[in-house]
Amino acid sequence: MSNHVYSVTEVVGSSKKGIDDAIAGAVARANETVRNLEWFEVVHTRGHIENGKVGHVQVTLKLGFRLDTE
Repeated sequence: MSNHVYSVTEVVGSSKKGIDDAIAGAVARANETVRNLEWFEVVHTRGHIENGKVGHVQVTLKLGFRLDTE
């Protein structure tokens, strides 16, 4: 097994449906442009209130991806 080196970036997912949907959307979108995604960590969760109800949630994720080896 070889040693791997990882990089970490942050993204924010948003959803009117809930936290799981915000996470899934952020990971799916990042996967379109970042290779070798391996893990995520939820850093912050916050929401927006509209007329006394939850309008949408935002979830800040740290995404870890393995750097290519040559």
